[in-house]
Amino acid sequence: MATNSRKRPVRKSHNLNIGIIIFGVVFIYCFICVCLYFQTNHVIRYKVNLGSLFTNNTYTAVALRNEYPVTTPIAGYVNYYAREGERVAKNDLVFVVDETGKLNEQLASISSGENSLTDAELTDFKNELTDFSRNFDPARFSSVYSYKYSLKNTVLKLANDNMLNNVNLSGTEGLSGMLSYAYAGLPGIVQHWMDGYEDLTPEAVNKDVFNSDKYKKQQFLSNSLCADGDVVYKLTCNENWSIMIPVEPEYAEKLKEKGYVKVRFLKNQYEAWGAVEVFNNADGNTYVQLKFTNSCINFVSERFLEVELILDDDKGLKIPNTSIVEKEFYLIPADYVSSEENSSLGTIRRQIYLENGDISSEVLDIELYSYDEENNEFYVDSSILNTGDVLCKEESLETVHVSKKANLVGVYNMNKGFADFKQISILYQNDEYSIVQPNTKYGLRVYDYIVLNAETVSDNQIIGK
Repeated sequence: MATNSRKRPVRKSHNLNIGIIIFGVVFIYCFICVCLYFQTNHVIRYKVNLGSLFTNNTYTAVALRNEYPVTTPIAGYVNYYAREGERVAKNDLVFVVDETGKLNEQLASISSGENSLTDAELTDFKNELTDFSRNFDPARFSSVYSYKYSLKNTVLKLANDNMLNNVNLSGTEGLSGMLSYAYAGLPGIVQHWMDGYEDLTPEAVNKDVFNSDKYKKQQFLSNSLCADGDVVYKLTCNENWSIMIPVEPEYAEKLKEKGYVKVRFLKNQYEAWGAVEVFNNADGNTYVQLKFTNSCINFVSERFLEVELILDDDKGLKIPNTSIVEKEFYLIPADYVSSEENSSLGTIRRQIYLENGDISSEVLDIELYSYDEENNEFYVDSSILNTGDVLCKEESLETVHVSKKANLVGVYNMNKGFADFKQISILYQNDEYSIVQPNTKYGLRVYDYIVLNAETVSDNQIIGK
C-alpha cells in the first residue's frame, strides 16, 4: 500500500549580524553628534588689535573754484595754444581765431611734411599718458572721454605751435589780417570745458548737484568754429579752492570741532589739510566745506572727486560689533570698598545675622568693573550682591543699603579661560566694527582675546583660552 509523503517547509534561522548592529550604533551616534553640533553655540575668539575705520569716511565731493569764462572777440575757427591744465601768465597767448579757415588749410599743408616734436614736448606728452594710465579707475569710465578731448587738444596745441612758427603770416591773400590773437588778461590755469557749475556757491549746493544723470560737461576742441561772444575757455586764477561733501549733522559737528581735517584724494593718493565749515542748506541737508590753499592745479580738470577723510581719533582698538554686550551692575559708594590704587580687585563688608540673632559681618572679594568719578561710586557685579543687602564701612558704624543699579557697555574677555566682562569706551562705530579707547584701567589691552559673538556665552562661563 502506497503512502503519500509530505514535504515540510524548512524554517530558516535568523542569525543576528554583529557588524550591522555596530554600524547602526555608530551611525546613530554620529547623527546625534552632528545634531548637537549645529544646535550648540560655538564660542569663537577674536584677537584685539589696533585699527581704524578710514574706509568708511569716503565721499564723492564737488569742487568749487574761482572760475572765469573767457569769450572769443570775433567769430571764426579757434586754435588753442595753451593746453588744458596749463598755467599761463598775464599776456600769454592762449588761442588764435582764424576768421576764414585759411590758417587751417595752410597748417594742414605744412603737416603733410615732416613735423617733429621737441624732446621736452615729447616728455610732457608721455607724462600725460602715464599719469592717466596710473590713475585710471574702471568704475569711472566716463573719465576716458574727458581725457580723450584733453589729449586731442594737447596734440593739436603741440602741432599747431610748431607749425605756426613756419607759417608766413604776411603771405598770400592777407592771411595775417584774418587772425586774431587772444592773450590771457589774468594769470591762471586754463580749462577747456564748461559745466554750469562755475558760479556754484556753498550755500547753493543741494542733492541734485551730485546727481550724475543731470550733470553735463561741454568740452571745447581746437579748430572748432565759434560765434562772436562764445565762451572758448575759462581761467582759474588762484589756488584757493574747496570741496563740498554731504554728511550727517552729528558728523558735521564732529568735523567742525576739529577745525582742520586731513583729506586723501583717491585719484592720486595726494593728502592735504582742509579748513572745515558747515552749511545747513535750503534742501534740508547738511554739507561740509573743506577749503584748501594749494594743489588746485592737480584737480582742475575735474568737477567731482572721490575723497577720504582721515581722522586721528578713529584710531584705537578695533573690535566687531557682535562682541559688544550691555550688563547691569550695582553702584556701591567708594567709601564702602577697599581696593588698591592700580588694581581692579577689592573687598566689601556685608552685614549678616548669626544663628543666635546677633549681627555680624563677612568680607567679600569683588572685582571692580568701572568707577564713576562724579558720584564716587564703583560698579560691582550684581551676581555677588542682592537688593537690600546692608554694607558696612570699615572702622565705622555707618551702613548703606544695596539698591542702585546702572548698565555698562563692554565685551567678554577670555584671557583667563572664562567670560570676563570688560568695560569699553566707544570712540567711533560703523555697521560692522567699533573703535574703542585703548589701555583704560578697567578695559581692554591690545592683543587681548575676546568672544566674537557675545550671544554665544553667559557671564563667567568657562570657555577655555
